[in-house]
Formats: sequence, C-alpha cells, structure tokens
Amino acid sequence: MANNTRNSKQHPDPKMTTPPALPAQMKAQFLPAFNGPYQLRHDVPLPTPTSPFDVLIKVDAASYCHTDAVLAAGHMPPYPPVFPHIGSHEFAGTVVGLPPPSTSPLSPSAGGSTLVIGARVGVPGRAFHPCGTCFECAATPSADDPDADGAGYSVYCPRAGNHGISGPGGFREYAVVDSRQVAPLPAGMSAVQAAALMCAGVTVYAALKRCGDAAQGRRRVAIVGCGGGLGHLGLQFAVGMGWAVVGVDNADAPLGVARAVVGDEEGMRDQVRIVDARTETADAVVASIGAEGGKELRGEMGVDAVVILPESQAAFDYGVALLKNHGKCVVVSFPEKGFHVSARDLVFRDVSIVGSLVGSNRLLREMLDFAATHGVKARIKAFPLERLNELVAEYHKGEGGKLVVDMALSG
Repeated sequence: MANNTRNSKQHPDPKMTTPPALPAQMKAQFLPAFNGPYQLRHDVPLPTPTSPFDVLIKVDAASYCHTDAVLAAGHMPPYPPVFPHIGSHEFAGTVVGLPPPSTSPLSPSAGGSTLVIGARVGVPGRAFHPCGTCFECAATPSADDPDADGAGYSVYCPRAGNHGISGPGGFREYAVVDSRQVAPLPAGMSAVQAAALMCAGVTVYAALKRCGDAAQGRRRVAIVGCGGGLGHLGLQFAVGMGWAVVGVDNADAPLGVARAVVGDEEGMRDQVRIVDARTETADAVVASIGAEGGKELRGEMGVDAVVILPESQAAFDYGVALLKNHGKCVVVSFPEKGFHVSARDLVFRDVSIVGSLVGSNRLLREMLDFAATHGVKARIKAFPLERLNELVAEYHKGEGGKLVVDMALSG
C-alpha cells in the first residue's frame, strides 16, 4: 500500500463551506439506555461547530469497539454517557465544512497538513476540545516521546470530551470533530479500514511501542488475545516492527482469524507462532522457546514482553507466565474487578507491569503511515448503519476481527 501523501499547498475555504447536497437532517443510531438495543432515527439535526478548531465531516465508516460494549453494559462509571447516546469512538470520514480563517487557528498539527474540503480523515475518540492549559496539555513535547503532541493539545487532557464515550460518536451520518485530533488518511486506504485503526490500531500499536525495541537481537513479544480486533492487527504490527511473535488465544474462531492472518501475509509464517491456550500451557511454550535458543535456566527462557488484551485473570496469568526474567507486561484491557498480580513475579523475577491507553495524535499518524507501508489490514465484517444491532449481536459471538458500519452500504 502506498505511503501517506499530503498536499501542503492546499488551503481552507474562506468561509464555512456547505456543499449544496448537504441535508438539513441526518440518520443516527441512538442507545436509549444501558443494556438496550440501538434505535435508528432519520430526523436528527446536523451537529453545529462550536469552536474555531471544529470541522464538519461526513462519516464514511464507523467501527465497533469492545469499549462500546463495555459502555453499553454500564461498566464505565468514570465516563457516564448522556442518553440517548451515539456510540463509536473510531470512525473515518470526509471534511465537508471548515470555519472561516478569520476565526480559525487551523494550521499544521503534529506533522499534518492544513485541512481542506474533501480531505479524508480518521477520527479517534480522544481528545475533543482539550482545555489547552492543564498539566497534560502544557507538557513540553519531547522528540523521543510517542505520547507527546504540541504544547496546548493532549489526548490525555482530563477536561477533554471523547467521541462515542462522553459525547456523541460516529454512528451517524455527520459529525463535528476537532481538527487537532484527526489524521489524514494515506492514499489508497479505505475509510472502512481506517475506521478500524482509529482505536484498535493505534491502541495495539502504542502497546507494542511500550514493549521496547525489537531490534535488540532476536526479541520476542507475546500477544494474548491475538485473534480479536486488536490482536490480529497487533500480529501484523509486531512483525513489521521486527519482533518474533507468540500469538495466544483460546477459542476456535479467533484462532482461525489469527492463523488466517499469518497464513495470508508473506513472511509472517517464519516470525509468528500461534498458540491455543486450551491445549498448550505457558510452561510448555516457554520450554520450547528455551530449547530453540539453547537455554537451560527458567529465568532466561520465554518472551521479552507480553501484551494483555483479554479481560480474564487466566489470560493475564498465562501472559505473565510467558515472560522471562526482567520482562515487561503491557496491560491494555481493564476488567471491572481488575487483575490479581503476583508479588513474586515482581520481586523475584523483576517483571514490570505497565498500562497502555491509545496514543497521541503524533503516534496515530505514525501508525497510519506504518500500516500503509507494511500493508497492515483489519479482517472486517461490514454492516449498513440501519443494521447496527445485527453488528452488535455479531460482536457478542466473539468470533474475532473487526465489525464496521460502512455508510456506503444500504440497509
């Protein structure tokens, strides 16, 4: 796939542009309450920009994430939605409206180009209207810090809104987004593919970046939950980064997704080992890795890092057991009751445990360029907006891959 191409000579229109075909109302899917089905409405007013940073986009695709399911079940108490709620915090679209330059500070952000009408962009959930003054936003960016954007903007701003979580998301035909949070799409990347990368992609990419440098010898990373939405993308990103990879899952369908990804991608078969946790213990995997490297002591056998994607304690324990001494465990999932951590692993094996949540806008753009360069693609089942509840039912089957609303499809 081609690298990202950006036209820095393009300029915004002199006033908010409203294409003639822009309707007065739009379709949107609303969640009316916790644990209920989405309800489709056809008479929703188009959202209105409220900030000089705002742009109006026509949503082309919106992806469904595990967090959408967690929120719908009422398990995200720090971020209570306002009902009725429009979900999806990973979507992509086309810019159809810009503010006038007399009121807009729109300018290149985190390496991007000035937005123009017709620009294709990806939209992550974070961060909509950051305050610009808190300790997160005011932090001086560092060139070697992937989680730093320019001063005045931070995806970690505690006062910012979040599309699809604290505010309305992408399960609608039009959305107002913060121009500082979006990322231009690489040439040739579809909106459907891009939507799946706006949370799942950048989240697992950021987690792998926290695992360290794969270039330091033949280093191994394990991805627990390798057949899910994040996991099957993680397999591809990890191989592109140079890791030797152990992918772990424990259900037939996700394992099938992972094996298909490995089998379909040239060069991956030699770098990836897929493990069925139901039939192969962590100790057996560690022993086989040790045998390959001629190692004899338990502390020097295993993987250098592990990414934990499922929410089960068994998955966490399996992943930590794969680590060699001084290994790093990167936790992405957030089960309601947390994880039990063995102090023995921390003290006697010097295992470190860190968390990882999405990534900066700078890292988002880096991830998109990486995906385009290395041909990273999500395994997707697409649905029209009208059939969102069918998509949700499909999600709960747990068959892996990504589920995306494609606005080009008819219901």
